[in-house]
Order: sequence, then C-alpha cells, then structure tokens
Amino acid sequence: MKRLNRSFNDQPHESVSLDRENNPVSNMVSEARWGLNPMRFMGFVFVCLMVLTVVFSASVILRDLPFDSRLRILAEARLFDVIPPNARVSEDGSHRPVMLQKDKLLGGLLPSGFDERSCLSRHESVLYHKELRQKPSSYLISRLRNYEALHKRCGPHTELYNRSVELFKSGQYRGSADCNYLVWISYSGLGNRILTLASAFLYALLTNRVLLVDPGVNMPDLFCEPFPDVSWLLPPDFPIFSKFSTFDQKSPHCYGYMVKNDIVGNSSGSIVPPFIYLHLAHDYDDQDKLFFCDEDQSFLQKIPWLVMRTDNYFVPFLFLIPSFEQELNNLFPEKETIFHFLSRYLFHPTNSVWGLVMRYYQAYLAQADEKLGIQIRVFDTGVGPFKYFLDQIFTCTMKENLLPRINRGEPIINPSGKQKTIAVLITSLSPGYFEEFRNMYWEHPTVTGEIVGVYQPSQEKHQQTEKLMHDRKALAEMYLLSLTDKLVTSAWSTFGYVAHGLGGLKPWILYKPENKTAHNPPCVRAASLEPCFHAPPYYDCKKKTGTDTSKIVPHVRHCEDVSWGLKLFGHNGEL
Repeated sequence: MKRLNRSFNDQPHESVSLDRENNPVSNMVSEARWGLNPMRFMGFVFVCLMVLTVVFSASVILRDLPFDSRLRILAEARLFDVIPPNARVSEDGSHRPVMLQKDKLLGGLLPSGFDERSCLSRHESVLYHKELRQKPSSYLISRLRNYEALHKRCGPHTELYNRSVELFKSGQYRGSADCNYLVWISYSGLGNRILTLASAFLYALLTNRVLLVDPGVNMPDLFCEPFPDVSWLLPPDFPIFSKFSTFDQKSPHCYGYMVKNDIVGNSSGSIVPPFIYLHLAHDYDDQDKLFFCDEDQSFLQKIPWLVMRTDNYFVPFLFLIPSFEQELNNLFPEKETIFHFLSRYLFHPTNSVWGLVMRYYQAYLAQADEKLGIQIRVFDTGVGPFKYFLDQIFTCTMKENLLPRINRGEPIINPSGKQKTIAVLITSLSPGYFEEFRNMYWEHPTVTGEIVGVYQPSQEKHQQTEKLMHDRKALAEMYLLSLTDKLVTSAWSTFGYVAHGLGGLKPWILYKPENKTAHNPPCVRAASLEPCFHAPPYYDCKKKTGTDTSKIVPHVRHCEDVSWGLKLFGHNGEL
C-alpha cells in the first residue's frame, strides 16, 4: 500500500529506455566482419565517432528541456520507445510497445492550423483520454467549420465587429445586422462556468450568433482559445463591459422585466434595442423563463446583441423548443453525447494547467493496472469528514465491486502471480476522506491481494471561486478524474458532471445524504453521460400552462440525482 499523500507539489521520477533492437551501433557490431583490411577498420571507427557525436549533441540539447518535451522530441525522432497510457504489450509477449494510432483531431471535431506548442493539451489529451464514445456526425463537423468561419469574419477587432460596436453605441439598429452576438457573462464556480459556456455555445450555434466570452477574473489563464485566428474573449472596451456586474432581473434591458412591463415590441419596422440581457440563473422567474418558448425566440432573433448570465446547463430544454429540434437531431443523432463532444471541442487547459495534469498523472496514476476516481462534494455545513457520508462511499464502492474488500484477519496476503495495482484518485476540499481510504488499505491487505494506492492532489479546505491557483487545481482535478477507468461522483455536483462528461464515463452517483444520514441505496449508476439541468421551467409554451416537462419527449427525462431536474438520455437510456 502506498501511503504518502501525493500533492501537486511533488515531483515525479520518470525514465525512458533505449530501443536496443534498432540501435545502429549494436547492429553494426554484430554484422561487422573483422578482417585485416585497414580501410574497413578505419571506416568502422569513423561511423562510431559520428554516432557518439550525435548522441552527445542530443543529450546536451535535451538536458534542460521539460520531461514531456523530451519525450515528444524523442518519440518523433524514433530514438526511444515512448509508451503513453494507451499503448499495450505485443501479442508475442515481448515488451515492445504496440502504439495505438490516435486521431489528434478527434475525427474532425477539432480544427487544424493551431500552433501545437502554444496549447499542448489540444492535441496531447488524446493520448490519455479514452476514445470518443461515438463518432461526431458529419453534420456537426460541417457546422463547426462554418461557425469558425463566422467567428473569423465577425469576431473581436474585425471590421464587422467594429462596425457592430459602433451601431451598438448609436442604438440605431434597423432590420438585420451583419453579425449577431451572444455575450456570456462569467458567473459562479468553475464547474458551472464550464457547463454554462457549453450551453451558450450550442445556443449560439443554433441561432447563428458569434459567442463572445467575458474573461472574468481568470478564464484566459485556464483555457486556450478554441477557435482559429480570432479570439473568443470579449474586448474590455466593449461599451457595457463594466456594467455586467450590475445586471439583474430589475435591469431595464432584462428580457423578463421587459415582458413584465410590456416593453417588448413586435413591429418588424421598429427600431430594435441594441441588446437584451437574459437572466437565466437559478433564481429566474416565469417571465425570464419565456426565453425557452418559440414565440419569444422569434423576437430575440431580431436582437443584434444578447447578453446572458446563467448558472444552469440548459441544453436539455433546447430540445423542447420546436424550431431547434430538427437541427439538434441533425447535429447530435445520439443525444447524450452533447456535452462530451462540446467539452472536448471547447475546453483545452492552458499549458500551466496541463502541466499540473501531466505531472500528477505520470507520477501517481500512469503505472496502475486500474484507475478509480472518487469525487466527493459535501453540501452539509461543518468540518468533514462526515462519518455518515464516509460510510455511504465505502458501501457504494464495495457493493458495486469498484474496490476490493480488505482482510482484517491476516497481516499479509501472498497471492500467486502478478499483483494487480489499483490507483484511487480522490478529489475533495477535505483531506479526511482520503486519509480514511489511505489508512484502510495501508493497515490491511485486500482479500484478493491487490495493491491499492490512494492519492489526493489538493486539499483546499473550502471553495475559493475565481482564485487563480485554486481554479487551476480544480480544472486539473476534473481532467485527472476524466482519465480514470471508473468514476464515482457526488449528486448535484457540477464538478462531477464536467469530469465524467470530459471522460465519456457513466459514473456511479452518490446520492445526497439527508438529515445527516447515509442514503440507502448509497449510489446509482448513471444511465446517461449528460449533465443535469437543475432548475428547468415547468411550463408548456403552446398550452400556456404549467406541466411536467419531463413528459414531452422521450429523450428528456428527470435526472438520477436531482428528482426535479432534466437531462438528456440516449436510446433506451443507454449508449
């Protein structure tokens, strides 16, 4: 049992091995025929000196490079066998790696043309993630390329963008604009920001708008630019940039407020307002929720600039808007892959975050035969760990055979054959849950002889929204969880939604404890990859009456962890 708490500050010890089978010197020695011919001997000596010179020069050049860079260069040069996590042993039993071919553009999902060194995760993550659960549809790929062209034409600092900003300042919009925009306001915790940004992008794709991102405190420090050539970040000189923090449901430009006060006009010849604020956060009211009605979408389509604040993953409800339904079906024939595809398309950690991911993975997870992630989010107040939740986690992992049982009666187990190694990655604000798991597998052997190592990258004690290093570690932990083979997540947690969506994993979801009592059953296996929409409307736009919106279409149903929430499901709830 490995018993040290591994943190992001620990340094890994890595090595590479020389491929002796392809070494030109050893081949030359074995094949050389020694004779008395001095010219042949001198030729051999000359070749040896050349090889030694090349090796010495390479060692000097590579000596000061980061380890990941050395591996990448050596792999390209074919001097060493570099074995990423997706390599396997050859069928003849030798230790030569059989490299699995990986498509770094994910079947066309990602655009080409980026400088790979500026954002290593964009193309390196494919070496560590599992294959995409499904192939992206050719229609989705085509629409993404079209969107990238639109973004390049209308994005920040382009001629069309500058013209749109001038019209915005004058307020003299009539008819259709050259480019329409959706501005996403940075709001709430990191998990919420990722989910809502994916929702906003899909809405922009459906309505032919250019998505512009409020940088907030640290978004550019966390994520690379997803689109070629032109940034997705809203310039700070945008006319109302400084007013975003003041927008709420009582703002004169809030759509719900305008509906409530009969300010919304439908005359096609009238001057339209330059922008409308969409309040789609958890506290939105019935008028704000009219955003999800077709009639209101027809009006919003005329508005050049929409500014959105939300902490909800509202994608499921887009399927209940009739004018979007066919386009969504064309984009995503398999409904529950939406966030899986969009997250892999949009969210590429910056090199500073990717360094955290790779160093930790290589040091503590890469060599394990099996990797289990456990994401723990507790909503009860007080200092953890809470015994009732700890017992619930133990019960879930044992009942579902995710972890081996321990043998309390024997001090040591000597199984025959090679011992299986299991790496357990725990993410939690509290160190207590990690310590309990670590001590259990340190103090007792497993019944079947597995070696279990337990690791927790960070112990932040409490959530520190928009603090840079805290968010860097949080994003790194989401990615690390997404690289595991099996995953346990906590109910209601957007952090967990992001992790299993990125990895294409159907997690075991720990039910939320009630009244400080462990839930029975302790967990449930998710039937869908999709996140949950926590605060959906319960309104039938056609009938203009309240209704259970989980009953309208078969692929939008209630969530496993939030009984009133909505999520998307595939055919029969399975992939």
